[in-house]
Amino acid sequence: MRIGLYPGTFDPIHNGHMDIIQRAAKLVDRLVIGVAINPGKGPMFTLEERAAILEHETSKITETEVVVHAYTGLTLGAAREVGASVILRGLRAVGDFEVEFQMTAMNQQLDRDIETVFLMADPRHQAVASRLVKEIAILGGEVGPFVSPWVRERLLEKTA
Repeated sequence: MRIGLYPGTFDPIHNGHMDIIQRAAKLVDRLVIGVAINPGKGPMFTLEERAAILEHETSKITETEVVVHAYTGLTLGAAREVGASVILRGLRAVGDFEVEFQMTAMNQQLDRDIETVFLMADPRHQAVASRLVKEIAILGGEVGPFVSPWVRERLLEKTA
């Protein structure tokens, strides 16, 4: 069984994340969505809220089994913990590539048995970032084009 890990903070999950998740689900037998704790990113949603939102948003995926798994520490440690042989990452722009290239090189030094696979963001979602979605929501802008209606409602509750 090929297990893939798609890690991120998902604060909040947006349409770009969902596009990568749906495409990644076609590549593995089990897709684990790793919800990372990263206090440096100033999360709007708690870990429990992000996990619940991810479970709701991925519940209709039928290509493969999708599991939400919260973790702390290194992504490589989470990959080992869930038995993943591949880490799946989305790339939006050249800046993403530079950061991901360094992380992948370090991960290969730590564990050569876990591969990293990059999926290019759909052009419609290349500018979408959770940080920007949160900022738009906080400032009273319309986030509907970037998130599902259900996630939009969660954002409105948080920013009301």
